[in-house]
Amino acid sequence: MLKAQESIMGINRRNIEYVYPLNPRRDYKYADDKALSKSILEKHKVPVPGTFAIIEHLWEVDKALDSLENLDKFVVKPSMGSGGNGILIFEKHSTGWITPDGKIYERERIKMHIASILYGAYSHDHADKAIIEERLDPHHFFRKIYKTGIPDVRVIVHRDVPVMAMLRIPTQRSKGKANLHQGALGIGIDMETGRLGYGVYKNRRIQDHPDSGLTFKGMVIPGWESFVSISTLAATLVPLKFLGVDLIMDEHRGPLIIEINARPGLQIQNSNSMGLLRPLEKHMADKL
Repeated sequence: MLKAQESIMGINRRNIEYVYPLNPRRDYKYADDKALSKSILEKHKVPVPGTFAIIEHLWEVDKALDSLENLDKFVVKPSMGSGGNGILIFEKHSTGWITPDGKIYERERIKMHIASILYGAYSHDHADKAIIEERLDPHHFFRKIYKTGIPDVRVIVHRDVPVMAMLRIPTQRSKGKANLHQGALGIGIDMETGRLGYGVYKNRRIQDHPDSGLTFKGMVIPGWESFVSISTLAATLVPLKFLGVDLIMDEHRGPLIIEINARPGLQIQNSNSMGLLRPLEKHMADKL
């Protein structure tokens, strides 16, 4: 068994021992292109948010927006974006559409955002597609912790076996986004039970949400076995063998996959107060 300090995975080790040998560059598209990965998951009945439109050309934008007029909420995101950049979550407002952080978008402003996506503003200047999809309603379990924004669960899967997970909860600082780099709270999850451990926020170990004040440590995610089984199924459908699976639990539909990542970040170790090498070592030992 590795000692605590020895079990921490650095980015170089992640790349050299896991990403490069298990995720050939030719297969990155199965994660990097969200439209492609979503189509594969849908084909095999893996639950994902519904798609309203996939826009590849500017002339398609008006028709797509016309189709959204009767919707109360939706999400716009780049197909090849990363780190949550370019994702806008909308809800109907008297003067247009409003985001979780209170910004108002009228039709023309949404069109400009979609144009930026198509021209590669969020995909390193590569031509991209804009996905307009269903906005999920977070399960009341997560709204109890913090009512604003959409939290998600990240599961690390190694050779089709989930080995580590964390819950990412928005904060006032992250403006409704479940992105750790933008100030969201990362909380460790026990893989066997779905029980929440400590969280990490501003490099501090905490057990209460910094804004709502609710004590989350010890709470158990309902239906945790579904998160594990769906993540496992998704991993078997793509050639990537070291990946991060991101899920949202909808109030009515349960866990759904929002995306997969071929180069999952390592902050999950901080959230779990444990290095990733320890569960990876255990997984490989169990296979022998």
